[in-house]
Amino acid sequence: MLWTTAGVAILGFLIALEIAARRYGLPGPIASQAREVIFLPKSGFLLYASLGLMMVVLTPRQRYIAAGAAIGIDIVFLLVRLAVGAKLTGGHPFGNGALWVILGCAVIAVTRRTGQERMLLLKGVGLGLLLVAGRKTGDTWLLITSRTRPVVLDQYVATADHALGNPSWVVGRLVTASGPVGAHLLDYVYTQLPVAAVVVALYQLRNVAAERRFPRHHLVRTFLAIGLLGPAIYMIFPVVGPVFAYGTDGGHWAVADLWPDTPPPVNNPHPMSFDEITPRNCMPSLHTAWATAIFIHSRRGPRVLRYAGAFWLVATLGATLGFGLHYGADLVAGAVFTLTIEAALRSHERGWDRAGNQLVAHGTTVFAALLVSYRCLPTEMAGHPWLFGPLLVLAMTSVVHGYIRTTKRWELTAAPAGQPEPEPQRELV
Repeated sequence: MLWTTAGVAILGFLIALEIAARRYGLPGPIASQAREVIFLPKSGFLLYASLGLMMVVLTPRQRYIAAGAAIGIDIVFLLVRLAVGAKLTGGHPFGNGALWVILGCAVIAVTRRTGQERMLLLKGVGLGLLLVAGRKTGDTWLLITSRTRPVVLDQYVATADHALGNPSWVVGRLVTASGPVGAHLLDYVYTQLPVAAVVVALYQLRNVAAERRFPRHHLVRTFLAIGLLGPAIYMIFPVVGPVFAYGTDGGHWAVADLWPDTPPPVNNPHPMSFDEITPRNCMPSLHTAWATAIFIHSRRGPRVLRYAGAFWLVATLGATLGFGLHYGADLVAGAVFTLTIEAALRSHERGWDRAGNQLVAHGTTVFAALLVSYRCLPTEMAGHPWLFGPLLVLAMTSVVHGYIRTTKRWELTAAPAGQPEPEPQRELV
């Protein structure tokens, strides 16, 4: 019943989003995904990553068959496209095979499996499709924010960011000085964040096929929750980012061409109109939120996975700031946002207790206080950076400390009590 209810709720949400997108003349997530059954996928890497997630429920032999079938279908698609002279631009020339195999496994689950085996395979299919649907849903949300929020609050965030030393301007100059090599590396890290998440998730789900069940909590749940809740904040606090509001990418909509060379002056901020194309996707930084989730979930892996999680977090922070896509204030809010969601999901799985309630309440309060301060106190924050800068960092650190302390307590409580060692037998004299 739980899985059925969740599936119906997700389907209803996707249908509602599809209808909302159609009202604005935009393709919805269902139509966009259905199109990729035949046409060039937007991201073939994401589709194969979704196939990898689905295959955690398969046996090794079944995985080889599924991967071979996906590659074979992609080769056929490529040959047909070349034969008819179809354009291979506007997407990746591979990935359709992965989607076909996922859908084929769904058909097999319904027609050829029964009982627990059917449910396990359907869960695997759902996991793979949710990753793709999450990406499509995010793309649709971004388009909707640009159409429904004509006014943005960048001047408020940019003013408040003086309390943190204008990190986007600082890192932006560093990335520019690093040349094309540094920029290409950060761009790859930034765009392939879902693939990094899949790598960590595959490690967490490596025993599903053998144990015939999923772990109670894993990265994919946190990743999807972040993507589901984050766009709601975009609608409340629309921000386009420094490179658009203060850079050349904003065209005549920009306040001035200041990024990354000249930090914006401290003036009384006010809402500003912007175009109907640029997504209002800055507050909070969901790339920071997702990278933080990857870092948290990689802590239980082997050393190479822990190093990779730390690298992806640092590189993502560098990319979000260095490309002018986010302000420093966005990153602080994004980290608090993730820790609060992670705490809520873990509390729900283990059963709510006082520590879990306090942690979620504390994270929610800090996140709300950050948004209110960015909106209502930006001039004061810019005028007293040595006071408000440390306060922002301290507020974020308090959530980090609370999360670490609470989760360690949970782990100690859940750890089975050690068996007493047998006492050595005394020799009889």
